[in-house]
Amino acid sequence: MSPRELLTGGRHPVTRLYPLTVFFAADGVLFASWIVRIPEIKNQVGASATALGLALLCMTVSSAASMYFAGGLCERLGTRLVLVASFPLVCAGLVTPALARSVVALGAILFVFGAIYGVLLVALNSAAVEIEATSGRAIMSPMHGLWSVGGLVGAVIGGLLAAHLTSVEHFAVVAVAGVLVAVCFARPMLLTGTDQPVRPDGMADGTAGPAAKATARKHEPGRQAARTPISLAVVLLGVVALCTAYGEGAIGDWTALHLRENLGAAAGVAAYGFGVYSVAIATGRLTGGRLIERLGETRVLSGGAVLAAAGVLTTAWAGSLAVAFAGLLAVGLGLANMFPVAMARAGAIGGPRGVGLASTIGNTGMLAGPPLIGFLADQVGLRSALSTVAVTALVAAIIGLVQRSLRGRAEEPGSPAKVAAAEPAHRR
Repeated sequence: MSPRELLTGGRHPVTRLYPLTVFFAADGVLFASWIVRIPEIKNQVGASATALGLALLCMTVSSAASMYFAGGLCERLGTRLVLVASFPLVCAGLVTPALARSVVALGAILFVFGAIYGVLLVALNSAAVEIEATSGRAIMSPMHGLWSVGGLVGAVIGGLLAAHLTSVEHFAVVAVAGVLVAVCFARPMLLTGTDQPVRPDGMADGTAGPAAKATARKHEPGRQAARTPISLAVVLLGVVALCTAYGEGAIGDWTALHLRENLGAAAGVAAYGFGVYSVAIATGRLTGGRLIERLGETRVLSGGAVLAAAGVLTTAWAGSLAVAFAGLLAVGLGLANMFPVAMARAGAIGGPRGVGLASTIGNTGMLAGPPLIGFLADQVGLRSALSTVAVTALVAAIIGLVQRSLRGRAEEPGSPAKVAAAEPAHRR
């Protein structure tokens, strides 16, 4: 199969393989490998819960900051080059937290690691945007779904290795495997031929006319990269990502406690509740591509937000575990495609810079969500605190509709027919 066929996919489903798929799944494994070892790292450095939280905050802050600048780096060097270069660095950086012997050292290490990881995340999402523009297929949600699958695999592997390997040995094994993945799939990734700037209408420049090709020439080696203006629409999409991340963080960190304290669930049953949510969000993302192509991004984003709002209210105020589990299923399915759609649309509008800005804004939701829920729980109770996720979800639903209106205005005074013909169907 030629590199072009690898990109666009063959006629048979088995041949529809993207090298990017492997990088998304492998990144999920890397991230989960770190997560499952956090308790051991905490004991190793002798950190209190507060001190560990501050050390983890260093990683969150640096990744958010690097995301903002990563878009420009992708425009200058090429998205795929940044991806294949940053992935081995993230693999190597995975080992370093296990070498820390103090909280201060851990915070410093996580600050550097987070900065590199933020660049990788922007490159991954930007590469998905470029492939969407070239292939005309909605792949962002399935890519994030595969990241979730990779996370599940990484968690299972981490659990199996925890009793046999130290954290350094575990991280080293995963890092070596990750570097091998990068070596094996770097060339196919670099040869996919999609590293062309994405125009505001969501199409790759290589598929357009003379004006677009002129823009593409600015991105050739030795030329200064063209800077894509960041519009209000990208900022709004960043707020959608923020609302989604707020919900994901709240559900992930507080659901089990809610099920135990408010509904009397045993520890194992409470864990199953989060498992239901995790399976729902992974399933929603893996099937999200077809759903987006059938209904369009706006309906999937806003409709999913409404479903998530209804689900979280059901979970928060349920009188039984069965009802709460049904609510968690709805929350997972509702939130599943919101973040991927926001990233895909931000990239279609603003290129890698759009992805970087939207990611930076969205990351603040993951940063602020869990502690804010904790503060509100002390003031008004956990049920009411969790209900704020419904508010942010509805805000995201409204923004999805407003953003579509802004797109319509931006397309004036061009011909609607030409715009519709040029734009992939799943964008409409």
